[in-house]
Amino acid sequence: MIDWLLDPLQFNFIVRALVAAVLVGIICPILGTYVVLRGMAFFGDALAHTILPGVVISFLLDWPLAVGALAMGVLTALGIGFLTERGALKEDTAIGIIFVGMFALGIALLSSSGNYTVDLAHFLFGNLLGVASTDLWVILGLGTAVLLTVYFFYKEFLLISFDPILAATLRLPASFFRYLLLVLISVTIVTSLQVVGITLALAMFITPAATASLLTRRLPSMMAISAGVGAFSGIAGLYLSFYMNIASGAAIVLVATLIFIITFSLAPGRGRVWRFG
Repeated sequence: MIDWLLDPLQFNFIVRALVAAVLVGIICPILGTYVVLRGMAFFGDALAHTILPGVVISFLLDWPLAVGALAMGVLTALGIGFLTERGALKEDTAIGIIFVGMFALGIALLSSSGNYTVDLAHFLFGNLLGVASTDLWVILGLGTAVLLTVYFFYKEFLLISFDPILAATLRLPASFFRYLLLVLISVTIVTSLQVVGITLALAMFITPAATASLLTRRLPSMMAISAGVGAFSGIAGLYLSFYMNIASGAAIVLVATLIFIITFSLAPGRGRVWRFG
């Protein structure tokens, strides 16, 4: 059993991948609790896909992928916020328009670069085993910035999410914190890009947080549980990928999904088995 756990760690790229998977497994679910509780899953999915043009441009210019992804993610988040702020468009309509347009632009740019199939698979599904030391520093830096922002503005995010009337009474700048939350989501998606790719990034936001929501209604507890589920999914998924020779990003998401299914079935007072037992 010990050899089974230690054998993969003799490879430096596995150690880097393990660290990256744990970091992303903690960062994404913590912010994902807001995504789940505010019903913003569609926004998260759209934002994950709209960063593709920025990633492709960085790739074509031989820049770090995080630079283009971060710039495009922030611009997209601000654009969606601007289009929906005064009610000119419903949020889902604005998201749908930007989602489709930007994703199509990314594919068009990528198709003009050659090696279309290989590059698209890399962007969409991640390359966890190819994580370099510089990628780890990017994930750690962006993730720390996100978590510190959530920590310092925890009460403000809580109020605008669950008690907007009290937030208005206290004259909190609701629009500012709404934009800030959108930007944080985009930054967090960038941190998960190398680990699980654009397509699977939403799963690391939604699935651990949804699992935690079945076990507690207190936001701090939900964040802690979701981070634990995410970190465990990252570790278990990487080992599953190593020994079964399957895509690492998909393995991580499958572990998180299995944990959700088990929790959904057995959660005290809420699980299906508990309810009908």
